[in-house]
Amino acid sequence: MSGNLEAFEGRVGHQFADKALLQQAFVHRSYTNEHRTFPLGDNERLEFLGDAVLELVVTHFLYTSFPNPEGELTTWRSALVRGEMLAKIAQGMAFDEHLLLSQGEARSGGKAKQALLANAFEALIGAIYLDAGYAAANDFIHRELIPELPAILDNKLFIDPKSRLQEITQERFGTTPTYAVLEEEGPDHEKTFTVSVVCRDQELGRGTGSSKQSAQVAAAEIALRALTEN
Repeated sequence: MSGNLEAFEGRVGHQFADKALLQQAFVHRSYTNEHRTFPLGDNERLEFLGDAVLELVVTHFLYTSFPNPEGELTTWRSALVRGEMLAKIAQGMAFDEHLLLSQGEARSGGKAKQALLANAFEALIGAIYLDAGYAAANDFIHRELIPELPAILDNKLFIDPKSRLQEITQERFGTTPTYAVLEEEGPDHEKTFTVSVVCRDQELGRGTGSSKQSAQVAAAEIALRALTEN
């Protein structure tokens, strides 16, 4: 394991007994396709596991912390575990410095793609769970993700971002935003879309996603942050 990953363990707050699990959390499928002799697999199975652990931890926290009805808790959970939120945290933890991508994926700006960062975040949760069990994964999620909940509730980010953005632009500008696809990348089965959201000829934000709809939602979230911070 590289020295950079050893330093990253300190940032994560967990020392891995199995260092290969930490490394594997950052291995994209494109890298293993390009490096056939690489000793580790990609991070997709870890991501699958981490996604389930993440949902359980967040669900348990919300259930035990709030008396709200199921419908409200579900929307809060969705806002907390959505890819854009996970990618933001992963970016803040410098995940992009450790991702192993094919040369083509790296050249296409893969390290900056939200989906890759979000997937790696879930894979890391899966790796922590396998390495040290539920309690360690729970601690990591509570340390890195749960603190984002107050801002989500204060700014009503649990409301569908596109609907919330439409409300705000109607209030402030008297009009509704429009969305435009700026770029499509990748093969048909693994496309990435970049979308811009515009209001009165002013770009409010850009977002990426694996579908036009998810990219629109990502763009709306970025626009909401910009508008609510100003």
